[in-house]
Amino acid sequence: MFPLKLPRIFPTVFCDSDQPAPAPTSRAAAAINTVKSAMAVPENELKRWRRAFDANAQTIVDGQKYLNTEQFVNAIAPQGDLSKIGRAQFATLFRVADTSKRGLVSWEDFVVFETILKRPDADYWIAFQYFDVDESGTISYDEFKNVFKANVGPDAIPFDFDCDWVKLYLGKKNGAHVLGYNEFTQLMKGLQGERLRQAFKYMDKDQDGYIRPEQFKRIILEIAGHKLSDAVIERLPTLTTLSPGGRISYSEVVAFYNVIREMDMVERIIREATAKSKDGRIDQSDFLNHCVSSTRYSLFTPMEASIIFHFAGRGNPTQRLALVDFAQLLDPRWKAPSEEVEVKPVSSVTSFLHEFAHSAYNFGLGGLAGGFGATIVYPIDLDSVWGMQNQRSTVVGQLLYKNSLDCVRKVFRNEGFLGFYRGLGPQLIGVAPEKAIKLTVNDLIRSRAMDPETGRISLGWELIAGGTAGGCQVIFTNPLEIVKIRLQVQGEAAKLEGAKPKGAVHIIRQLGLFGLYKGASACLLRDIPFSAIYFPAYWHLKRDIFNEGYNGKQLSFFETLTSAAVAGMPAAYLTTPADVVKTRLQVEARTGQTNYKGLTDAFVKIYREEGFRAFFKGGPARIIRSSPQFGFTLVAYEYLHKYPFDGPSREVETRLTSQREDMAQVRARNALRILLDVHGDFGRRSG
Repeated sequence: MFPLKLPRIFPTVFCDSDQPAPAPTSRAAAAINTVKSAMAVPENELKRWRRAFDANAQTIVDGQKYLNTEQFVNAIAPQGDLSKIGRAQFATLFRVADTSKRGLVSWEDFVVFETILKRPDADYWIAFQYFDVDESGTISYDEFKNVFKANVGPDAIPFDFDCDWVKLYLGKKNGAHVLGYNEFTQLMKGLQGERLRQAFKYMDKDQDGYIRPEQFKRIILEIAGHKLSDAVIERLPTLTTLSPGGRISYSEVVAFYNVIREMDMVERIIREATAKSKDGRIDQSDFLNHCVSSTRYSLFTPMEASIIFHFAGRGNPTQRLALVDFAQLLDPRWKAPSEEVEVKPVSSVTSFLHEFAHSAYNFGLGGLAGGFGATIVYPIDLDSVWGMQNQRSTVVGQLLYKNSLDCVRKVFRNEGFLGFYRGLGPQLIGVAPEKAIKLTVNDLIRSRAMDPETGRISLGWELIAGGTAGGCQVIFTNPLEIVKIRLQVQGEAAKLEGAKPKGAVHIIRQLGLFGLYKGASACLLRDIPFSAIYFPAYWHLKRDIFNEGYNGKQLSFFETLTSAAVAGMPAAYLTTPADVVKTRLQVEARTGQTNYKGLTDAFVKIYREEGFRAFFKGGPARIIRSSPQFGFTLVAYEYLHKYPFDGPSREVETRLTSQREDMAQVRARNALRILLDVHGDFGRRSG
């Protein structure tokens, strides 16, 4: 970049380097390091930081913008935090960002702070700077003690700084040893456990190894209250029911602390175990067995498993629990349904309008999704219906097409491109109520038969839901298809016989109301098993093959399309015989062609005249048509059905399943958590 090769005064430092920067040894060295890091930040990040700074910096001093405490919190705090850490508590980090100690954060300070958040160890680095009051790059015994006491307050459970544990890290009280950055990180990681030990010893006045339930609750509130939901906090004293005597032992306190410390692993094991369980529920044995099979060592003891199921089971640890039962333990923000914001009662008119709008939306969705899918595959439908299924091999001179490719070539030659879409109008007109009924009835029955806690539904009910949906759609499908088929068939017949094609209105008048349901029995025979096969296959492909919902996974467009398309393949091919019979019954027979009196007669005559293979004529074409049609239809339904009538979700949402957040915000929150592990009110008392 520069033509002159100047001597290096400082070593080159890149902010994206994988090598950790050395701990600063002085205030000047720290300033130099942060300036060099800030200068190496890519321009796009600087622009993003500038936008965040300008959007929140409302304090003007000497013509320059600054962030006060509240504005700083708005600039760095994550949105929709899935924890009990309030946005106001992020003000604790203001002290680290305010390097000049003037109560305001300048643009330069903000860039330095955001640059620190780029470090992979930003959480511990920020905590280190908070304790390093004199900015010497080390933490002495007095610094650690003074910052600790200033932030926890005199009413907290006392902590003995002269204990052997502290001396192992900081040496004697005279300050003979100081903490570097790496030593500090290990001290902070073990501090909560030492506080727990000292707190129990402080509460256990008679030193018999037991404390009262209210004393246990006080200990946990001080060191881990921000990690637990209100429901679990209220039930903390019930830990005494795990063993007789009405008091809580040290082993039980340590076991509870281990559960909190390993909560992410607890959640992973519970999610995996419930997902693999047949009924979506697990007991303590299932939990421990899955823990052994999925971890290198047995991570949780039987007592810890009992504690997990005690709080999830609301005092009944022996029952089988679903994932939703563990929500109060896994999600710190969990509240009982009765504690949720009460919904204001609505009038009957408003309720009716909402239900009507919801129904209209579902029908509109079915029409749009079905119409889109039908339009894409309609030329294939024309080929399967006329080109293959309706050919009577026993009629001399009526074998128009040798195969599907020959059918496509001749239709294009005789009728042009528009010939492939002959009869599309009635198809689009009828597909809206057809798809709406099919999808709505299936969803309705599944929702009624589904276990509200596990979200599971038995295979029998899945088949009933799909079959019922297929049967209900026939009321629209049969009239639609008989008109569509006759429009499709008469095009080539007109070319062959010199007849003039007739429109859909003429066909409807000719058939009459009852004639529109000719072949309805075959239509039912096709649509009921088709839907009974299709919908269960679709849901099991999503859940069992693509793992939808596992750890909050949402399927991609391609995964959803693949599930919907693959599910249509067996459903389409296995119901081809019924579709062949239905087509023969609905097509108006011409001179020399066999007439069919009914469903049974059609099966018998087709088998006698053309053999068993005739029942699967057009089978591959049906797969090619139905697979993409239902693929695109279900993709549209899945994506559009989320809005705007999305009901309350039963999913357990935690940090493990939440959408990926900005890494800087995650690290800022983790830094605050490290400080809150010292005391739940850390930072509020220091002023």
